[in-house]
Parts: sequence; structure tokens; C-alpha cells
Amino acid sequence: MQKLYRRRVNPHEIISQELTRQLSAISYDIRRQVAVLITRKGEIAYVIAGDHNRIQIPDLNRVRLGTDRLVGLRCIHTHLNGEPLSTEDETDLVLLGLDMMVVIEVGEEGIPGPVTYAHMLPSGKREKGISTSRVSDMGRLNVDFLILIQSLEEELARKRMVRSVGEKETALLVGVEVGTDWKERESMEELKELAISDDIEVIGTVVQRIKKADPRLLLRKGKLSELALTCLQTGAGLLIFNNELTPAQVNSLAEYTDLKIIDRSQLILDIFARRAVTREGKIQVELAQLKYLLPRLAAKNTAMSRLTGGIGARGPGETKLEINRRRVRDRIARLNRELKEIKRQRQGRRSLRESKGLPVISIVGYTNAGKSTLLNALTNSSVAARNRMFETLDPSSRRLRFPKEREAIITDTVGFIRRLPESLMEAFAATLEELHDADLLLHVVDASSPRFE
Repeated sequence: MQKLYRRRVNPHEIISQELTRQLSAISYDIRRQVAVLITRKGEIAYVIAGDHNRIQIPDLNRVRLGTDRLVGLRCIHTHLNGEPLSTEDETDLVLLGLDMMVVIEVGEEGIPGPVTYAHMLPSGKREKGISTSRVSDMGRLNVDFLILIQSLEEELARKRMVRSVGEKETALLVGVEVGTDWKERESMEELKELAISDDIEVIGTVVQRIKKADPRLLLRKGKLSELALTCLQTGAGLLIFNNELTPAQVNSLAEYTDLKIIDRSQLILDIFARRAVTREGKIQVELAQLKYLLPRLAAKNTAMSRLTGGIGARGPGETKLEINRRRVRDRIARLNRELKEIKRQRQGRRSLRESKGLPVISIVGYTNAGKSTLLNALTNSSVAARNRMFETLDPSSRRLRFPKEREAIITDTVGFIRRLPESLMEAFAATLEELHDADLLLHVVDASSPRFE
């Protein structure tokens, strides 16, 4: 088999007839599947011997320039049981970003039989997004490989260019329902609103229902293959999971695709990082980010490296993710001390208000329910109010004057959301303490929401 490395294939051919016969003969003699990975120059880059039913393609150590580029290798391998392309072959084609997957059916006496070849499509017009063709023998395989692949990559690049207009990150949203938990579908709309609030262009939403979550990948490898193919076809460079991903799951997912992967918590943290304006807000956001990051620094991994400087890695503090655990703990301790000082100052301001005998009204409610808009309407103020989630991170207090010279302090607060990251709850404890001393909580509800009750 080592002699196979000496072979050369015409770059315009998928495979030569001579190499086809040699692979079939070797596979027949050893009763194992045999594969070669061929570069676009026609050189044999890898020779692989599998077992009777499958091959295992090694780590290609690829550095792809983006989701509009394929890996530059085509896989040619044999099947001994007369079966064409398998589901596992299709999965490898997509997840490894191969130019093409080719199956040679080995016949009697090692004579090559029908040949099946497949490649990805630039759009999802077909059910699987994969084009598959089968010819009865090599003599009928009249395809100019280079022209086919070049046209495919040009189309993928055009789609990527269209998605890049406005320099927005493009993402596919993923929800995984475990058991009979149908609430996942309801929260996917909220995840979409969060993504839009973070200036992310959502190109699609996928929800998969499973009986039991895979502790390693969360979802099936086949579904992950479909997601990767959808991202390739649409130019999306980001997968956002509505589920909380463990560090191990992020690492495992990164082994199967070079897409950036974040979860709901990272998305919310990124929104907070965008919105933080005051020193207090920036401290709280950075503290929350570091607490989220700490358990994910056990080892360096490509998943975290891909996030550097992008969605999920933005923040008012240190942006280098691969800092060591000791430095993170030191930084957390310092920020906690600063928050204690903020808490002391807040207590002083509350005591001053109490001495003046002014009642305090705190506006509370779900994020983007209209709290800041109400504050502006009641006090004729101009607090920032936009139709997006978490526009308000820092409480705003104004005087509210009633008839007969009666006054009160009315405060706009940070909005609530389901499944708020625990690190954010802890970091914003100083802000939420304002609610404890309020004389009245004014709960604002968006009546247009289907879940307002």
C-alpha cells in the first residue's frame, strides 16, 4: 500500500482507471475497505486501511480560510458489500469539508464495479444538500473535477459575500429538546431576539427533539453534519445553542466543525458587554464574563481560540481568553473588592434618600417590556429606550412630581429574562439590591407578548 503514494492523478480527473483497479484489487485481497485522499494537484496525501465495513479518516489538521472553502482533498474508497454511498460517508463529506466522496464497489475477483461520487451543493435545493451520482463503470465517469470544484467554491464564496454585507456576524440558531420538553420551541423565538439585539443576522433556526442528551456532543453526529452543511450553504460562521453547553461539549463540537460555537449564556454576556457604559456596569459585566470563563480554562482548545475578539469574547476588560486560571482568580478578587465599594456607596445614597423621606418606586419587568419608555413618559426624561433586549444595564433614577407638591424617586432597573446566567445574577447583585429598599415595585408587562400572563 505504501507504493500508492507514488501514484499521480490528472488534476482534472476524479480518479484514474489504473488507480481504481489497484484499490479494488488491494481491498479484495485484504478484505478491508481501502481509501486514498487526493489533493487538487493529483497527489496522494493519505492512504488508509479500514475494516470490512468502514474507514477512519484521520485528523486532517486543516486550517480552512472560512466556511466558503473546502479542504482541498477528495476521498476515494472501496466498499466490499456492493453498497453505494453510506450515511457515514455523507457525514464525513460535510464535517471534514471534503471536495468529494467517491465509493468504488468491489466486485468478484477484485474487479471494480459501479462508482458513486458525491459533493456538497451551494444551496439546499435538494433534501440533504448533497449531489450524488452513480455510474456503472469508470469509463462513464466523464467529469472535469477541477472545473466542478472551482465553480462550487465560487458559488459558496458569492453566498458568503452577500452575507458579509454590513459586516454582521451570521448565525444558525440551534435548540435541543430533551424528552417531552416542548418549551424549547417557545424559547427559540427569544433566542432569536437576543441574537438580533447583539447585531447578529439570523439565517435560520433548527430544533431537534431527542430522548436523551448526548453528554459529549448534545446532539447526534448526523444532525451536526446537517447543521454544518446548512452553514456552508448559507455562509453562516456561527452556531448559537439555546442550551447551556458544558466545556467538554464545546470542545467535542469543535472537533467536528471549524464553525464558532457559543451558547445562550455567552450570547447574553456579549450583549451585556456591548451595553455596559458606566464604570459600575463594566465591572459587573467583566466579573460575570470571568466567572463564566474560569471553568472553561482547564485546557486550551480551538473552540475558545475561535472566539477571540468576536461574539462571546467581547468585553470591557481583558479580551484574551487563554489567560491562565491564576490571573483570572486574581482579577475576580479585585473586581469583587471594587463591587463592595460600589455597594457601600449605594448604601450611602439610599440612606440620604431615606433621610429626605422621599418614597422610591422601582420599575421592574421582563427585558424590552417598555420600562425605560414608561420612565421617560412619567418624568419627561430622555433615558435611552430602544426596541431591543437589555438596552438598560445601569439603573436610572428620576424625580416624579405629583400634584400638591408630592414627589417620589422612580428608578428604571435591569430587565429580567428566563435562564439568566448565574454569573450575571451574582455580578449584578449590587444593582438588584436597589429593589429591596423600594417602597413600591411597578411591574411592567408587554401585553402583546403571548406569554405575558
